[in-house]
Amino acid sequence: MSDLDKTDRAILAALQSDGRMSNAKLAETVGLSETPCARRLKRLENDGYIERYRAMLSRSALGLGVVAFIYVRFAVHDRATANRFEREVQAIPRILSCHNVSGSADYILQVVARDLDDYGSFMRDELRSLPGVTSVESSLSLREVKPYAALPVP
Repeated sequence: MSDLDKTDRAILAALQSDGRMSNAKLAETVGLSETPCARRLKRLENDGYIERYRAMLSRSALGLGVVAFIYVRFAVHDRATANRFEREVQAIPRILSCHNVSGSADYILQVVARDLDDYGSFMRDELRSLPGVTSVESSLSLREVKPYAALPVP
């Protein structure tokens, strides 16, 4: 991070706000001409500061009205079971994120579903049958206060 200057940080912040911004608009936003801006952008991509570009989709437009945070616990903690669990989680599209955590749970998942019936089916038919899972606890989101936010660029 120490090799980033003020302009590099401005480029990163601007792209988090609008990943489809044209190079001309980006250059104008950060106070560069287009060619140096394009060079800097390419360097930031090559150096791994920018992993990828993607669209943020509307859950409501897609009919995904339920967001749940699920605390998953294992009874046995062996690496092979954890590896199998993590591989299977990667293949389930409705699981938006999965974190291996400290504390009383082994993993926390963020999951979406159409409605509570759909969520119940997912819990019964998919989640509880994943390798290693011995207990689950859910917290349903009542209201999203702060949606996915840009990373801070110090």
